[in-house]
Amino acid sequence: MSEDPIIQSCREQIASLDRQILEALNSRIRLVERLRTHKAARGLSFHDAAQEDRLIARLNQANPGPLSEEGLAELFRFILDWTKREVARLRKRA
Repeated sequence: MSEDPIIQSCREQIASLDRQILEALNSRIRLVERLRTHKAARGLSFHDAAQEDRLIARLNQANPGPLSEEGLAELFRFILDWTKREVARLRKRA
C-alpha cells in the first residue's frame, strides 16, 4: 500500500462511498420488492417503462456533473434492470 497521504485519503473516501453505494443498492432492492408485492396484490403490472423514463429525466435535471447524460442514462438503465433481476432472485428463494 502506498505511503502517499493523498492516495491513502482518496482510497479511504472511495471505500466509504462504496459502502454507501452498497447500502443504497440493498435499500433499493428492498423497496422495489415491497413495491412489486404491493402492485401484485392489486393486479397491477410491475414494470412501468414511462416511470423509468421519468426517473432518468429527473435525475438528469438534478445531475450537476461530471457524470454525462449518456453515462447517467446507461448507469440507471443498468441499475433498473439489475434491480428487477435481484427482486426476481429474492422471489425464487422465498
